[in-house]
Amino acid sequence: MPTKDEVMAKIAPIEDPEIRVGVVDLGLIYEVVILDNRIINVFMTLTTPGCPYGPQLIGDVKKAVLELDGVEKVDVEMVWDPPWNPVEMASEYAKDILGIW
Repeated sequence: MPTKDEVMAKIAPIEDPEIRVGVVDLGLIYEVVILDNRIINVFMTLTTPGCPYGPQLIGDVKKAVLELDGVEKVDVEMVWDPPWNPVEMASEYAKDILGIW
């Protein structure tokens, strides 16, 4: 069964299509919960509530996590609280790309 770190590593290459930075580096993945060693719950947000890529990103996250050995089900829940704040949530790499110093 994968660990939380393995799940995050699998999600890391998934990029926001508009910004071209990974969802993990952007800080869009708020939490990963492993239930019954077969079910993974991912709590994530988007850069804005009206982001047109939301459904695509949810699908990409589900597909990636389902590729991990032992995972039978993935639930992705959209979370809006706290609102995404790249200054506090993005990695240093993402901040460089976004021009946040």
